[in-house]
Amino acid sequence: MLTDELQLDFEALAQELLTVLRGKRSQTAWSRRLGYRSNVAYKWESGRRYPTAAEMFRACGRTGIEVRSALVRFYGRTPAWLDALAPEQPEAVASLLRDLQGNTPITELARRVGVSRSAVSRWLSGQTQPRLPDFLQLVEATSLRVADLLAELVPPLSLPTLQPLWRQLEARRCSADRYPWTQAILRALELTAYWALPAHEPGWIAARLGITVEEEARCLSFLRESDQVGWTGTHYRGRALAVDTRRDPRIARRLRAHVYRDSARRAESGGGGQFSYNVFTCSQDDLERIRQEHLRYFRALRAIVADSDADEVVAVAGVQLFELAD
Repeated sequence: MLTDELQLDFEALAQELLTVLRGKRSQTAWSRRLGYRSNVAYKWESGRRYPTAAEMFRACGRTGIEVRSALVRFYGRTPAWLDALAPEQPEAVASLLRDLQGNTPITELARRVGVSRSAVSRWLSGQTQPRLPDFLQLVEATSLRVADLLAELVPPLSLPTLQPLWRQLEARRCSADRYPWTQAILRALELTAYWALPAHEPGWIAARLGITVEEEARCLSFLRESDQVGWTGTHYRGRALAVDTRRDPRIARRLRAHVYRDSARRAESGGGGQFSYNVFTCSQDDLERIRQEHLRYFRALRAIVADSDADEVVAVAGVQLFELAD
């Protein structure tokens, strides 16, 4: 992949989060409020030791943060485990991490986080609790959404380590909302065939994506202005890998509508692609089973894309399932 992703210092990020949670209180007073006799806040914020993720959620609750509501917003729904567990329980942290893991193998997570397979296995099973920096890194390794999780707990710009990533994410979301073809153009900039060109050719990307030259120019102009692409002297190089719009359902709806409008255009014109559907009747239980199969398929699709070692085509995969009565 031709990317320039920002790297996070998760220990620094953890220290900053803990400092923001303490607010204007003294470290001693904050430690006592959390139920500790020693000045644990000093040790946390200096990096001498770190709380577990469960302790961090408990500290959030002591500041008045509605952690349960924050997690519901992060998920976009209420996860089943949240009805039975409080966020500050170690079992809740393990459930959250297992949800984010999806179909990703434990060995792959261990590689991404830089710890042993057995350590990740113990965290996911709830046998041991991850330190806060390890928890944050695991959230990012499984979902690329640690910024969104933290933004539901504290103002994201209050964390200096997170600021560059947050501004980049907001720029991506803005471009996805205003110029929905930017995401496809960023993917086209990764193509091996594009880098085989002697130099960037206006209209080359438009031809590969089936859009107008004017649309290509508008999107590239915005990507330059928002620093999502750089210029090597001959080619554009993408700085952004993907955009996650789950934090803003309005943008997500607009993007889905854009994709399906283009799918409809291609289906009506007889263009290439797979456009299949099935209208059926079934029980509510079976409909839920089908929904879970769709989710498994989509996770498997993302895993295949993540493991692909060649950038040869730009493609779109859509998953639709709805009751006609809605």
